[in-house]
Amino acid sequence: MFTGLVEQLGSLVSRSESRLTIRADEPYSGLQQGESIAVNGCCLTLERFAGAEMTFFTLAETIRRTNLGDIPVSGRVNLERALLPTARLGGHFVQGHVDRAVPDVRFGRSGDGDTELVLELPEDLAGEVVEKGSVALDGVSLTVASLRDGAFSVRLIPETLARTALRFRKAGDRINLETDILGKYVRRLAMLGAPGNGSGAGNASGTITYARLQEAGFLS
Repeated sequence: MFTGLVEQLGSLVSRSESRLTIRADEPYSGLQQGESIAVNGCCLTLERFAGAEMTFFTLAETIRRTNLGDIPVSGRVNLERALLPTARLGGHFVQGHVDRAVPDVRFGRSGDGDTELVLELPEDLAGEVVEKGSVALDGVSLTVASLRDGAFSVRLIPETLARTALRFRKAGDRINLETDILGKYVRRLAMLGAPGNGSGAGNASGTITYARLQEAGFLS
């Protein structure tokens, strides 16, 4: 589990069919083989390390779903170690399970002068993205500023631009998107309760009620 607050940047050293080697800008202290590190928001298991260089095993599924296969050698990536239970949760709960790498539609100034990033929103993920909700983009916790037909936007403050690899992205680049975990479970609950799905779960109307959310464990 992560927070979406990028700790530092790294650079791609090499990539093979099954392994990815990243050099962190600053060597991490206290690394342990087998620990989880988010690379561009994708939770990877540390296989071996030496100094600032870290090597991870990557499944074919990982390369297919994320932009880790797009990053060129020396390309910049965001890094975040797993959340400690004693740490402040400054962003939101990020699993490191990327849903899709989505194209950057536009990166520039909005009409009111803010730095705006507009990305495609696939139809199958649209139900999990809400205005003023949270998303992780290349592992960065951000707030959805607006929704539009087939797309959504976020606004980037100077601190985000200075500390993350998002500033290196350009129109057409694919950015890793992870929707909010709460949206995933609420959407799944609604699907299971929908009439005609044959699951036998929920009531006939498929309506989400306080009682049903309580039964599913969302409310105490």
